[in-house]
Amino acid sequence: MFIAHLPDGYLLTRGIVRKRETIWRPALAVGLIFSLAPDLDLFYFYLVDGRRTPHHDYWTHAPLFWLAAAALTVLALSLAGKRQYLIFVGIAFANVLLHLFLDSIAADIRWLYPFSDIRFNLVEIPARYQPWYLNFILHWTFAAEMAICVAAVWAWGSEKV
Repeated sequence: MFIAHLPDGYLLTRGIVRKRETIWRPALAVGLIFSLAPDLDLFYFYLVDGRRTPHHDYWTHAPLFWLAAAALTVLALSLAGKRQYLIFVGIAFANVLLHLFLDSIAADIRWLYPFSDIRFNLVEIPARYQPWYLNFILHWTFAAEMAICVAAVWAWGSEKV
């Protein structure tokens, strides 16, 4: 995915929270932050690594890392008697998984890492154009991203204020 992570985070969080108006704002904040969280590695990718390592190879794109983080957070909240916050862990984890799933459509994700380095993706986007981003914009997968964006704008516009 190239541009649709924030809109898909909005749609997923909206679907999870539905009519729970009392938690809508904090849930939306958590959902939007974690819909982008795996791509926080881009700061390291550009500023430190010098683009040497594909950014999907960093730990932020490893599903097991997020599963462990979610499990530890659930355990900590449960032990602290703060079970009312578990919904936010679920929203965060669901948004991260959606991010990784959508990345898997046209980019390599190592779903079994660290147990295996096998990379999974649905389609390969051939490198035909310069600059590099035209390869993504001119591929059919970008139309799917645009559909997600349109759906999010439509859903947002149909919300009761």
